[in-house]
Amino acid sequence: MSAGDSYTYAKAGVSIETGNALVKMIAPLARATRRPGADADLGGFGGFFDLKAAGFEDPLLVAANDGVGTKLKLAIESGKHDTVGIDLVAMCVNDLIVQGAEPLFFLDYFATAQLDNEQAAAVVAGIAEGCKQAGCALIGGETAEMPGMYANGDYDLAGFCVGAVERSDVLTSDRVGDGDVLLGLASAGIHSNGYSLVRRLAADKGWQLDRPAPFEENTVLIDALLAPTKIYVKSLLPLIRGGKIHAMAHITGGGLLENIPRVLPESLHAHVDAASWTQPPLMAFLQAQGNIAHEEMARTFNCGIGMAVAVDESDVADVTAALEAAGEIVHRIGHIAAGARGCTVSGNGWSVMHDG
Repeated sequence: MSAGDSYTYAKAGVSIETGNALVKMIAPLARATRRPGADADLGGFGGFFDLKAAGFEDPLLVAANDGVGTKLKLAIESGKHDTVGIDLVAMCVNDLIVQGAEPLFFLDYFATAQLDNEQAAAVVAGIAEGCKQAGCALIGGETAEMPGMYANGDYDLAGFCVGAVERSDVLTSDRVGDGDVLLGLASAGIHSNGYSLVRRLAADKGWQLDRPAPFEENTVLIDALLAPTKIYVKSLLPLIRGGKIHAMAHITGGGLLENIPRVLPESLHAHVDAASWTQPPLMAFLQAQGNIAHEEMARTFNCGIGMAVAVDESDVADVTAALEAAGEIVHRIGHIAAGARGCTVSGNGWSVMHDG
């Protein structure tokens, strides 16, 4: 710019008009997530939620926040932006449900160098879809246009979710007992953990992401890698309120080995039988491609189990039937026994342990 030119925010790389246009584009997406307690209108300085209207009597609020990690790089590089918003919601709401909490409302943070409204709207459409799957309202968010902070075309996401649980329904470790059975709910893919390793394998092994997956010829490899994280809220909430579930562990970073002990008291140990379910072809592909040791697999990836659920032996049949009726694939993957808090995964060639 010359000395006499008038400076504007737009000339510095930030377009207020583009941001306003995006808000208008995504407002219908937010309205589609309305639920009792929230009307999901955007545009104010904050979002309201009415706990009384949602039917709670003596609630505790539970909050969670998360991101999608380097899975975003695969989405950006492939131009597929419509599912990472589901991942963003899933990583938050699945952490709430393991406390027994019903997700109530969600807020997102979208940061980029320069707004591309088509790209951003696709991301928010995914967020709205995730909110609908979880039964929570998208009541607000923040879009940040920050030239110089991100490379052109890149963006980052953060999600924030608040839920509530009646005080009597909170899931705590003291509900878990010696002899409890561990049920595993099947994952929908890699979910949102381990993608730095996935991307390293893709680069080193020369994967052709736009070609059919070597392990599933009817699926393009990039689509298999970007399959969104499964949201378990609606399947599990009725069972929690019915008192059938003692504890749950969302299998994220740290895998089965590190996440299950987080919900156990110090005197109990989880024993997982790796022969009780078949590792999905995608997981077997990753392990073979990287010559990944069993312990590394069990700490990095979900290995086909997205949620672990502890129940009393007498409730196994009823809980399994209810979850299957809700569309879940359920495996009986192990049990809880007396011992130092931790998790052991054994069988089918596996023998790894983590002290909690």
